[in-house]
Amino acid sequence: MAARTGRTTLITGASSGIGEAFARALAERGEDLVLTARREDRLRALAAELERRHGIRASVLVADLAAEGAVQRLLADLEAAGVVVRGLINNAGFGGHGRFEHEDPQRIAAELAVNVTAPVLLARALLPGMLERGKGYIVNLASTAAFQAVPSMAVYAATKAFVLSFTEALWAETAGRGVRVLALAPGATETEFFEVAGEGGSVGRRQTPEQVVRVALAALDRGRGPSVVSGLLNTLSARSGRLVPRALLTRLAGVMVGDGRR
Repeated sequence: MAARTGRTTLITGASSGIGEAFARALAERGEDLVLTARREDRLRALAAELERRHGIRASVLVADLAAEGAVQRLLADLEAAGVVVRGLINNAGFGGHGRFEHEDPQRIAAELAVNVTAPVLLARALLPGMLERGKGYIVNLASTAAFQAVPSMAVYAATKAFVLSFTEALWAETAGRGVRVLALAPGATETEFFEVAGEGGSVGRRQTPEQVVRVALAALDRGRGPSVVSGLLNTLSARSGRLVPRALLTRLAGVMVGDGRR
């Protein structure tokens, strides 16, 4: 592993979409990177490009965060290489679209592992070092789906609600201790998410990954927290949910993404 210590950011789900956009933006800022995802060929091509273009060091660790013990193996590899992680971007995640009774139980378990368990365990492992050094940052990917229940995307929305709540609590616990913590809540974004979840999960005009990342980095630079929603319309939608009865809001969300019948 080539990454230097002290200025390294770990990005999960870095092979495409928002994760790749984070990698490009941080490399441009001079950050060394550890890129992790399942697709080694994409990761290595991205790492080589960023090293050549920006003079940073980008290491690749292939990992399927849904697999048992994947987080522990990833952390062991980082420790063995002596990498000091200054930044953590918990970007990896996926969702499905359909009625809950039709969902594959193994897929549900994988969704929980990637969207919930992996971010929590990575944060737990890396945060103490950041606090000891008095600097660092954690960005956890939530979603506008975190602000209300979403029928036909029940598990996905619930995982993102967990991420939002967890991150906001972590932000409060770390306030004034040199570590920035942020929950990033994108709306519909031009990524591979909808190839997995299905087009029924798409609501509204899609942003680009680069737009989403610019919002996140601007919030980090200003020390803003505990959460930020990307896009004005998405922000208004998330805030308006506080004024609508939850039963009505849930029904509206279900109508917007489709009923999920198969």
